[in-house]
Amino acid sequence: MTLPFQPAAFPYARPRRLRSQPWVRRLVAETTLTPADLIWPIIVHDGSEDRQAVASMPGVFRLSPKEAAKAAVEARDLGIPMIALFPNVNDSLKDNVGTAASDPDGLIPDCIKAIKDAAPEIGVMTDVALDCYTDHGHDGVLEDGRIVNDATLERLAEQAFIHAHAGADAVAPSDMMDGRIQAIREALEANGLSDTLIISYAAKYASAFYGPYRDAVGSSKSLTGDKKTYQMDYANADEALREVAMDISEGADALIVKPGLPYLDIVRLVSDTFKLPTFAYQVSGEYAMMQASIANGWLEEDRAILETLHAFKRAGASGVLSYFAPKAARLLGA
Repeated sequence: MTLPFQPAAFPYARPRRLRSQPWVRRLVAETTLTPADLIWPIIVHDGSEDRQAVASMPGVFRLSPKEAAKAAVEARDLGIPMIALFPNVNDSLKDNVGTAASDPDGLIPDCIKAIKDAAPEIGVMTDVALDCYTDHGHDGVLEDGRIVNDATLERLAEQAFIHAHAGADAVAPSDMMDGRIQAIREALEANGLSDTLIISYAAKYASAFYGPYRDAVGSSKSLTGDKKTYQMDYANADEALREVAMDISEGADALIVKPGLPYLDIVRLVSDTFKLPTFAYQVSGEYAMMQASIANGWLEEDRAILETLHAFKRAGASGVLSYFAPKAARLLGA
C-alpha cells in the first residue's frame, strides 16, 4: 500500500495512543457492526413439534410456522431487519423434480404469512432451490444422473413466484443454475411482482462447510454424489466475477457470497468490483466449528462471535447472514 505521506518515526509516532482507551477505540473504528447489519437464517419444518433441536448446530432449532412468527417478532425487537427461511419438509413430499417447492399451500408460504401477520416490519427472504424438496438432495432436476439446467429454471421460476405471491420481500436463488436470475425476474415481472428483490447467491462455492445445514434441512441422507457441476470450484476467484456480472445483468438487486470466512477475499473482490450490496453467509459449518470450540472452552463466545462478524464488514460486506444473529444483536445492544 502506498501511503500519501511519510509517517513519523518512533518516538514521535506512537500508534498505541489511538488504542489506549475504549472511547478512542470506538471513535476511530474503521468499521462498525450493528443489528441492522444482520440477517437471521431460520430453519422451519412441517412436523408436529414447535421446536426441534438440530444436533449438529447447537442452539439452532427447526421451527414451526407459529414459532417462526415468534422469532420474527424477536428479530424485530432486536433491530434485525430481515430473516431468511430454509425448509425441512417431510420425506413423503419429496420427488425427482421437487414438486412441493411450488406448492402455494406449502411450508414456506405458510411461514411467510404467519411472519407477516406477526411482524410485518420484518423483511422475509426465501431460499429458491430444489434440494430441500428432491429425493436426491440436489438443487435441480435430475435426469440420467445429470442435473438438467434449463428444465430446472422453470421449476425455480415457479418456486420464486409462489414465494413472492405469498408475501416474500426477497427471493434468494441458491441453486447456481445458469440463467436462473433472468428466468426468475421474467416470472416476477410477468405476474406484477416487480418490487420483489432478487438477492442472488451469485458466488456460491461447492464447499465442505454445508454439512450441518444439510442435516438441519433433511437433505444430507438423500444427497447422491456432490454438487461440483453447478456450485463453484474453491480454487477460482475470477470465475466469481463472471458469475456475479451475469447475475447483475439478468436483474439481481443484491449478492451473496457463500461460504463466509474462507472466502473473505471473494467478498472484498465482489464488493470492490461491482459496488452492489454484497452479503456474506457465515454458514453452518463455520457456526458448528465455533460452537464446538466454545463448548470446549477454547474460544470466548462473545468475543469470537463479534470478531468474526466484524471480519465480514471489514472485508466489504454490506451485512451478514449468521445463525449467531440474535446473540450478536443482544451483544451489540448491550
